[in-house]
Amino acid sequence: MIGPGAIAGIALVEFGMVLTPGPNMIYLVSRSIAQGRRAGLISLAGVALGFLVYLLAVSAGIATVFTLVPEIYLAIKLAGAGYLLWLAWKAVRPGGRSAVANQELTPDRPLKLFLMGLLTCLLNPKVAILYISLLPQFVDPERGHVALQGLLLGLTQIAVGVAGNAFFIVTAGSVAGFFARHPLWQRLHRYVMGTALAGFAVKIATERTGAAVALH
Repeated sequence: MIGPGAIAGIALVEFGMVLTPGPNMIYLVSRSIAQGRRAGLISLAGVALGFLVYLLAVSAGIATVFTLVPEIYLAIKLAGAGYLLWLAWKAVRPGGRSAVANQELTPDRPLKLFLMGLLTCLLNPKVAILYISLLPQFVDPERGHVALQGLLLGLTQIAVGVAGNAFFIVTAGSVAGFFARHPLWQRLHRYVMGTALAGFAVKIATERTGAAVALH
């Protein structure tokens, strides 16, 4: 039903977005550095629930994306590509912020950590763009039920996102210390992230995906 190319594509996009400093990563890494790995992982559980909320909401109506007029669909597609380009610029611009920058945070209880992770995810524009604009690019109507395809792709995104963020939580202290001592590697990290995201943006904006073909 769903091609390996689509799974690999959404996994690569999510991996690139995980590596890009955003509300989720900045909160999770900062919380882990300030309060420990356990606090970061509890917060990540809230973020994962936020991913699932978005996925279920969008999967329920993803089929309607393919009934919209082509101009509206194209606008959504270009908006997603434009947002990736903006993230790429944020990563490479002079003075760009590192996701592993240390921040002073007061300790929070587990329930608050979970709820803050959930709220951070639900209010994260990166997540909204991913599900509303980018995810449909990898759905091919010719392969069957589009809502089920969207659900499977979304679960792939969640798995990559949770695993990637968990890695940064576990290694937050070490990575922050390494980048603080080696600013050259920090800049290299930002440039690699920016280049990857720019590549994804150009590919999405210029490629005629199955979704786009279905609407023309």
